[in-house]
Amino acid sequence: MIENHKSIKDTYMSRETIDNINNQVQMKEVMFDQTRGRYALKSIMSGFLLTIVTVFMLALKTQMVGANEGVINLLGAISFSLALVLIVLTHSELLTSNFMYLTVGWYYKLIGMNKAFIIMLVCFFFNMIGGIILFGLMKFTPIMTSEMVTSLTELVDGKTIDTSWYAILGKAIFCNFFINIGIYVSIQFKDGLSKAFFIACGVIVFVFMGYEHVVFNAGLYAGMLFYNFDAVVWLHVLKNIVFAFIGNFIGGGLFVGLVYAYLNGKRDSLHN
Repeated sequence: MIENHKSIKDTYMSRETIDNINNQVQMKEVMFDQTRGRYALKSIMSGFLLTIVTVFMLALKTQMVGANEGVINLLGAISFSLALVLIVLTHSELLTSNFMYLTVGWYYKLIGMNKAFIIMLVCFFFNMIGGIILFGLMKFTPIMTSEMVTSLTELVDGKTIDTSWYAILGKAIFCNFFINIGIYVSIQFKDGLSKAFFIACGVIVFVFMGYEHVVFNAGLYAGMLFYNFDAVVWLHVLKNIVFAFIGNFIGGGLFVGLVYAYLNGKRDSLHN
C-alpha cells in the first residue's frame, strides 16, 4: 500500500480562484472607501450595460414573432449573455456578482458583514440609476417600438402580478447560482474568450429558464417608468425586488461564495 502524504491543503482545488476573489474584495473596499464616485460610476455602467442589452433582447424577440418559441427564447438568452460578459470584462460593479465576492471576503474576515451589506445596497442603487439613465435617453428615440413595449409589459406582469413571493425567491436562488458558478469558473482562465464562454453559460441558463435577477428586473421597471407607468402595480414590484434580492444573495452569496470559500480554506487561514 502506498503511503498517503497529502494534507488538507492539497484538497483546496481552486484556492487560486479564492485568492483572486479576495484580492478583488480588497480593491472594491478601497475604491468604495476612498473614491466613492468612481465606485458609483462603475455601478452605473453595469446597470446601463445590462439594460441596453435587455432592449436588444426585446427587439430580437419581437422581430422573430412566428418562429418556434423555444428558438426565440434561446436566441434571446444567448443575446442577453453579452451583458454580463461586457460587465465582467470591463470590471464594472454588479450587485449579483458582488454577492459572491463579498461573502467570500466576509468568510476570510477581509470585510465585515455590515460593510459588505452597505456596499451591496450602494451598488444596487447605482445599478438602478444606470437603467434609468438608459431608458431616459432612449425615450426620445424610436428604438422602443409598440411591440417591444407590449413585450416589456407582459414580462413585468409575469414577474410581479402573476407570481408569488416563494416562486420569486426560488427562481432568484437558481438564477444567481448559475451566474456565479459561471463567473467562478471563468476566473480560473486567463484568456478573454474562455472567460466570456463560461460567464455566458450561466446567463443563458437563467434567462432561458425565466429565473429572477434583481438588477435585470430593476432595469425592466425602469423601462416601465418611461413607457407604461400606469400598467405597473408598484406594490408587486416591491415584492419582486425584495425576494429577488434575498434569493440572489442566497444563490450567489451562500450557495456559491460561502460554499467554495469553505472548500478552499479555513476562516483564519489568511491571518496565520
